[in-house]
Amino acid sequence: MGQLALAAKITHVPSMYLSEIPGPRFGTRQSAIDGHQEISRRCRTMGVDTLVVFDTHWLVNAGYHINCGQHFKGVYTSNELPHFISNMTFESPGNPALGHLLAQVANDYGVETLAHDATTLQPEYGTLVPLRYMNADQHFKVISVSALCTSHYLSDSARLGWAMREAVEKHYDGKVAFLASGSLSHRFAQNGLAPEFAHKIWSPFLEKLDEQVLRMWDQREWKAFCEMLPEYASKGHGEGFMHDTAMLMGALGWTDYDGAVDMVTPYFGASGTGQLNAIFEVTPQKGEHIPAAQASSAQGYTAVSTRL
Repeated sequence: MGQLALAAKITHVPSMYLSEIPGPRFGTRQSAIDGHQEISRRCRTMGVDTLVVFDTHWLVNAGYHINCGQHFKGVYTSNELPHFISNMTFESPGNPALGHLLAQVANDYGVETLAHDATTLQPEYGTLVPLRYMNADQHFKVISVSALCTSHYLSDSARLGWAMREAVEKHYDGKVAFLASGSLSHRFAQNGLAPEFAHKIWSPFLEKLDEQVLRMWDQREWKAFCEMLPEYASKGHGEGFMHDTAMLMGALGWTDYDGAVDMVTPYFGASGTGQLNAIFEVTPQKGEHIPAAQASSAQGYTAVSTRL
């Protein structure tokens, strides 16, 4: 029926918005903006109707949540970085029907998920920044999924992604893009050093760690990447504990994924963190290695199982 037409890992650095404003940072994030616009162009060419964003700035402490309001409109200032994003306007149509469908199938797979349509809750900037460059004309409908999960297993997030693709392909009449909105390593520069690290990674260790991950992606070492994801999330200071990445990999097939990655914005440093825009080839799912419904490990929320 429906189709997961495009899947990507994307940046949402607030300096993208800052780079629009005349001043010392003007134009410095054009490559990231160009990457978002290229993703938008490809989605339009493929006939995508809805962007589903796994947002590592939406913090939740229990359950998984889907913001599928009818329409989003407002003016946003970041409470985290108000000197980077201040009074940014936004507007996008929502897709309540798809949001409830995603939640229903996720629950069928044993992942407790709630869809919210009758809500005053607005998206966080992990969703709003990409939409600024991908959906300025409100061409796409938008759904935001909580991906800063404080008390959750990565394996459940992977299973959530798997279930959401099942919902799209078996029950939805349309084409959808899944966007994992979060960084690679995410250790911010120490207070007072942010300007010095505006275009740098915080440490050589984190930079080398990210570079090794990118080599694994290039060589399609997906089983090894999924198995190392818990430690990568921990030792790499993963944004949102890398639940967005687990959701993306689950949707793509988890350890059985065998696709290629197209880097539309090369890896770059931002305030100490490692960023990129990368489109993942969508290949047919195989049923052998569905992420486990639960994990029991001393690693707590970072635990991942590669088998059912």
